[in-house]
Amino acid sequence: FRMVQDAVHKERRFITNFCVGGTAAAVSKTIVSPIERVKLLLQVQNTYAGTRSRQRYKGILDTLIRVPKEQGILSFWRGNGTNVLRYFPTQALNFAFNDLFRSRLVREFEEQGSLSYLVRSMASGGLAGCTTICFVYPLDLIRTRIAVDIGENVERREYKGIIDCARKTIESDGIRGLYRGFFISVQLYFLYRSLYFGLYDTMRGVYEQGSNGSEKRTPNFFVSFLLAEVVTVCASYSTYPWDSVRRRMMVKGDLSKASSIDAVKKIVQSEGFLGLYKGVFANLLRCTGSALVMALYHEIQTYYR
Repeated sequence: FRMVQDAVHKERRFITNFCVGGTAAAVSKTIVSPIERVKLLLQVQNTYAGTRSRQRYKGILDTLIRVPKEQGILSFWRGNGTNVLRYFPTQALNFAFNDLFRSRLVREFEEQGSLSYLVRSMASGGLAGCTTICFVYPLDLIRTRIAVDIGENVERREYKGIIDCARKTIESDGIRGLYRGFFISVQLYFLYRSLYFGLYDTMRGVYEQGSNGSEKRTPNFFVSFLLAEVVTVCASYSTYPWDSVRRRMMVKGDLSKASSIDAVKKIVQSEGFLGLYKGVFANLLRCTGSALVMALYHEIQTYYR
């Protein structure tokens, strides 16, 4: 009977994590959508066929000024609906699978600040990321293509929406077209989620332990957000070259049919090593959204325990 109770409890916790993680992600992504689109435009403009014939964006400020002038203020949220649709299951599954893998890999009696705890937490986070992307990758690709579409109005845009983008991609490249850049994305998600969950869980655990054997502390929302911000910036900056390559492979252009290794070579040859970091400063600003997701997730989750 106890085993049945435990199974029911785990199932309820999985569903709770799915809903809480997804809701937190949807809210934060809508808030940071403008800076996220700026990041994508800067990231892919050198190889994306749709922007090569136009005047290049010179940086974050130039993009923030030109986008509303040329495409309207609401264009900052272009692709946000797809992003929320993608990000809801992505973050929800990430948190849910992370808890699932942590329950298998991380021992309850392990000291939270230990190296073993850190490694196991990073492994569970990485596995959660790899598992998740297998479910949501086509939506990630579609969202990227819609977000970098710079048509001034619906008639001039290449893609009219999710279904139109999926249909055109399949017509031109087959089902495989929806998985351009998949393998380098798996690498990215493993590395990013390893750092994202592993470092956060470890840092949070160290904070909760306190010092000199003091009573266990529960971090408030501000502390959780600060920890998440530090972790997200570190994880994003460390893995940004992988994200840069996969985004360029996703959109139509010189690298859409190249292998990940060839894509890296072409970028470095034409733009130098720093070409892998185009849009990185906008991405660091965008990190606030991911940090907000993590903090909101743990804050909301406390009400369900």
